[in-house]
Amino acid sequence: MKKTTIASWLTGALLAAAVAAPLAAEPGGKLVLYTSQPDRDAQRTVEGFRKKNPGVDVEIFRSGTTEVMSKLMAEVAAGAPRADVLLIADALSMERLKAAGELQAYPGADVSELPPDAYDKAKTYFGTKLITTGIIVNRQAAMKPTSWKDLLKPEAKGQVALPSPLYSGAAAIHMGALHASPAIGADFYEKLARNGAVALRGNGAVLNAVAGGQKMYGIIVEFMALNAKAKGSPVDFVFPAEGVSIVTEPTAIMRGAKNPAAARAFVDFVLSKEGQAMAAAQGYLPARKDVAPPAGFPEVGTLKILPVDIGELLKRDELNKKRFADLFGG
Repeated sequence: MKKTTIASWLTGALLAAAVAAPLAAEPGGKLVLYTSQPDRDAQRTVEGFRKKNPGVDVEIFRSGTTEVMSKLMAEVAAGAPRADVLLIADALSMERLKAAGELQAYPGADVSELPPDAYDKAKTYFGTKLITTGIIVNRQAAMKPTSWKDLLKPEAKGQVALPSPLYSGAAAIHMGALHASPAIGADFYEKLARNGAVALRGNGAVLNAVAGGQKMYGIIVEFMALNAKAKGSPVDFVFPAEGVSIVTEPTAIMRGAKNPAAARAFVDFVLSKEGQAMAAAQGYLPARKDVAPPAGFPEVGTLKILPVDIGELLKRDELNKKRFADLFGG
């Protein structure tokens, strides 16, 4: 009887312990995030993450993608990378890190609601937004383009501004996507140059030129044009019929992450419905198809995305930039 009582007690104690024990430890400690997000967006992202993961303290290094990558690669070269997780502007930068063996795969990341072009198939980096590139139009323009090829028409001669891929990662990816598209043609940029298009340093300069009436048309990332329109700027935005290129502001976990559990939790958060709704509230097109876009933006599932092989584009990047500089100047 005593034996049975002790056995019963042990069984009950073990069951109680199993019920009381958490299935997995909550992430904690310090997470080092390197990001190129604007200050306000980065702060909101971290606040949202910490609300879900209060045991994690986040240290941020924030700057432009070029400076973030320079700092990171200098640390890698010295054998002491500090970042656990990255959130930067474009997949080309992530592909460089992947090729150098500096990213670790996260097979458990939820990509079920992401378009296939929004994440690395080896699951080393994942898009957190869809920043598309299309055409901004001044409302005084005589022609309303519907196609990329409309920018080559006589009506657009000398009236097109575009961002330079020498300064903009989105512009570099866009150039690669148009070059690879049979519907547009590999000589599109040569034709743009012959039609008097001018290159400006970045997307902001394109917005100012078109909104100010110095140019009637521009190639630009959509959120700048749509947000300016919503604030009363005299511009419209066109998603061309052939499709749009995308920049995904990807996130990734560094191979040498000192806090991989917190890094995975960060990736989970920015890819979650809650994290994606926060991106939409900040005025960006979410990457998830099941999250409503901001007012004036299309549903993610309706987008026609121009495919681009990021690995192949990385190989051609320097050649593309030289070609662009020869056409439009450095």
